[in-house]
Amino acid sequence: MCEINVMEAVRDIRFLHSEALLAVAQNRWLHIYDNQGIELHCIRRCDRVTRLEFLPFHFLLATASETGFLTYLDVSVGKIVAALNARAGRLSVMTQNPYNAVIHLGHSNGTVSLWSPAVKDPLAKILCHRGGVRAVAVDSTGTHMATSGLDHQLKIFDLRGTFQPLSTRTLPQGAGHLAFSQRGLLAAGMGDVVNIWAGQGKASPPSLEQTYLTHRLSGHVHGLQFCPFEDVLGVGHSGGVTSMLVPGAAEPNFDGLESNPYRSRKQRQEWEVKALLEKVPADLICLDPRALAEVDVISLEQEKKERIERLGYDPEAKAPFQPRPKQKGRSSTASLVKRKRKVMDEEHRDKVRQSLEQQLQKQEKAAKPMGVWPSALDRFVR
Repeated sequence: MCEINVMEAVRDIRFLHSEALLAVAQNRWLHIYDNQGIELHCIRRCDRVTRLEFLPFHFLLATASETGFLTYLDVSVGKIVAALNARAGRLSVMTQNPYNAVIHLGHSNGTVSLWSPAVKDPLAKILCHRGGVRAVAVDSTGTHMATSGLDHQLKIFDLRGTFQPLSTRTLPQGAGHLAFSQRGLLAAGMGDVVNIWAGQGKASPPSLEQTYLTHRLSGHVHGLQFCPFEDVLGVGHSGGVTSMLVPGAAEPNFDGLESNPYRSRKQRQEWEVKALLEKVPADLICLDPRALAEVDVISLEQEKKERIERLGYDPEAKAPFQPRPKQKGRSSTASLVKRKRKVMDEEHRDKVRQSLEQQLQKQEKAAKPMGVWPSALDRFVR
């Protein structure tokens, strides 16, 4: 489509929300070009950038620099949302979690830190290696993370709250590049060799015991990435570019409303407007996106307490029973008091019955021995 010479070194490059715009991390500043090679913007606040990542649902461009800053740029309005100091020196290893849009940074002290633009400090720090981290990759489901370090070890971690290593493998050479496919295959570039490990399925981690494929190239590997919806692995090396066929790597069925590789220009324009209207705010990026739909019980209780103190009474409290008046002289004072007392006795009886049932359940749990498997006949016990 185009070919331009920027007259300086290019460290990283990323497409933005569509193929019509791309961000280029050049030797000094960050530049934005269109698909015809015309320079649209030069962001001088993002200087000496080493790595780029784009968050498609938030329209955020994350940049890691030599000075140790992680910067979030909102490309829809052209403003910097957050500039976070990682305090770990040069940042040269970065990837994103496609499940929750959390940025993973690898550091020279062997740790991987997880970042969100809403918090100034890292959400979590994971000690992965005894040496510096060389590469980090997260699978499409956001449950597993693969890391490689200077200690020649390749590890797969569980990101579902435990952050513990699931499997470890010592390699003859340290893996400098890692990539996950859509179906959970893991590719690692080590020198001039590319190894691929496969798992049991999309949600299971790849097994590091036996390699699925091994391929030797004509030069040292400089980068690799799986092609979406195609069983192809693109590898860049010192001798050029190689396209490897990896059976079972990509997702065979795509959702045309989510990502249509055959969309027309009109469809792309309509999708772009819809994506801008549905843009997710940067403040909602967190480790567990499901927590956003939960009810904040503590805040609700505090708000209810303040409302009672302000009004002097509880407006949601159950109103006392008031008997309806009856005709033909049957609404005497004695009959009204008798009906009120009857309702109060019934409510008291229900409370006592519930408390007795709870005490019986506690006694049954305490009497039941620990470690005994339940029997199929327990369902008939009352």
